[in-house]
Amino acid sequence: MAQTCEHASSCGKESCQGCEHATHDFSEKPHDLSQIKKVIGVVSGKGGVGKSLVTSLLAVTMNRLGYRTAILDADITGPSIPKAFGITEKAVGDESGIYPVASKNGVKVMSLNLLLENETDPVVWRGPVIAGTVKQFWTDVIWGDIDYMFIDMPPGTGDVPLTVFQSIAVDGIVVVTSPQELVSMIVEKAVRMAQLMNIPILGLVENLSYFTCPDNGKDYAVFGDSHIDEIAAGYNLPVLARLPIDPALAAACDAGTIESLKADWFSDVAQRLTAEK
Repeated sequence: MAQTCEHASSCGKESCQGCEHATHDFSEKPHDLSQIKKVIGVVSGKGGVGKSLVTSLLAVTMNRLGYRTAILDADITGPSIPKAFGITEKAVGDESGIYPVASKNGVKVMSLNLLLENETDPVVWRGPVIAGTVKQFWTDVIWGDIDYMFIDMPPGTGDVPLTVFQSIAVDGIVVVTSPQELVSMIVEKAVRMAQLMNIPILGLVENLSYFTCPDNGKDYAVFGDSHIDEIAAGYNLPVLARLPIDPALAAACDAGTIESLKADWFSDVAQRLTAEK
């Protein structure tokens, strides 16, 4: 019988000799009919910081540049990607696998809401079942030819992020934060988890960074002074973008018209992604 490992299922360390997890490979291959070149995870240490918004805008940006783009919505209990893109049709499948649903402009999406009879039905599942569903979105969905896949992760450092990092060949992650000091501490947890799992960190994105007053054109730090530069410097990471508090963003997500927004917040990120090809 293998000895108990203090690192639990996230092991893989050679130092844990005799541990049943020490040499086990958890990686999974995508569906045989899928060819995915780059996989980028979008993570946050807590909820409510705009992770799904950032995921959507990244996918829209790369799609506009002519790349074949997809989103795997791994936030099983709080899926919001289909609503942002105005997708209402359900995903279908056959004996070969499950087919993602394409947005108006061709971004392929797979989300649990595309499989539920009613999008407001609660998902009352335990962690292992949720993690298994995310894995199936990778192995059983026929994505076809994809240049960039973005994975919208649930907040925190629990089962699903661990499953994604162990099972899927993630090329890098983007960490989303907001200006509050408490969030900064939690972001560091997400950064350190990625480092422990040997996942490259592309950089940080700060959402709700400032509000531009329409009357005087001045920027105001509604949620307090930003700490993102300090965190980025501490881990030698770039700040990829700072997103404003903009009613147009919320309105577009609510209306399902995220693809119609005209903004260049992620133009620098796009250059980084294409430069790494």
